[in-house]
Amino acid sequence: MSETVNVALDAMGGDNAPAEVVKGAVDALSEDNRVKVFLVGREPVISGELKKYTYDAERLEIVHASEVIDTGEPPVMAIRTKKDSSIVKGLQMVKEGKCDAFVSAGSTGAVLVGGQVIVGRIKGVERPPLAPVIPNANGVSLLLDCGANVDARPSHLLQFAKMGSIYMESAIGIKNPRVGLVNIGVEEEKGNALTKETYPLLKSCPEINFVGNVEARDIPAGAADVLVCEAFAGNMVLKMLEGVSDVLISKIKQGMMTSLRSKIGAVLVKPALKATLKGFSTQEYGGAPLLGLNGLVVKTHGSSKAIEIKHSILQCITFKDQNINEKIKEQIVLGD
Repeated sequence: MSETVNVALDAMGGDNAPAEVVKGAVDALSEDNRVKVFLVGREPVISGELKKYTYDAERLEIVHASEVIDTGEPPVMAIRTKKDSSIVKGLQMVKEGKCDAFVSAGSTGAVLVGGQVIVGRIKGVERPPLAPVIPNANGVSLLLDCGANVDARPSHLLQFAKMGSIYMESAIGIKNPRVGLVNIGVEEEKGNALTKETYPLLKSCPEINFVGNVEARDIPAGAADVLVCEAFAGNMVLKMLEGVSDVLISKIKQGMMTSLRSKIGAVLVKPALKATLKGFSTQEYGGAPLLGLNGLVVKTHGSSKAIEIKHSILQCITFKDQNINEKIKEQIVLGD
């Protein structure tokens, strides 16, 4: 049995806070007794939500924070001025060692800025990437960066590849993960200045299993386990995959209700279809870790429901059990 994993959870962040966030925390406690959750936010509101549930009170605490950082606020200013916000206080708990991880569905900008300013980068890490797991035909891939570094340099992408490989091998269990560079063609000479300069760096790096360029159309087929790109391209890929997935699932459900025959067929295929579609739901994979920090920071979708909050909390257990930060330190500090 591993030791307790303490997770600070932003109870005020996201479109469905605090109701879905609190429910996700309670569900996580029920699923794994190794986790303890610190709900950070306005105590009266959180307490009101908790009255709906039965839970292990010894593994759940409320940390009062009087302020909330809204999505539209300038991130740097918000982090500087709202010291008693749920995001700042949660990140501070990680910095001080009171918690192993911080999870938030709140302002992406504030979480990214706060993660670097408050928790701090691992020595040698140039830019921490936001790294969500995305479903593919064979399982999952790790996409990094998808939102933290729009103007990245080749050296940044090389570090993304190294950190992503460590995460996929340790957290997901994929041995010698294949690393692909997201590009507009598979040929080595294709792409813009960034991808052209990055390609030879990845190709000559002995710490990763580089398989070359990967076009966007090949990502859903599982062309690579680790997909490397700067945040502009990464965010476009992520949002497109999420949008297509939502529309496809919606259309399938509509199609099955068009006639009596289709409704009967829907009843017959429902168990198999439900299992298949579940694998393509981003809610099943938790949030995106901001890799390369001195502590774990996980950003979930702003629209997260309880199931995604739960999975985001539970993924923190694997992160700690597998000593991913220590492995990144060894790779970046000693390997470079």
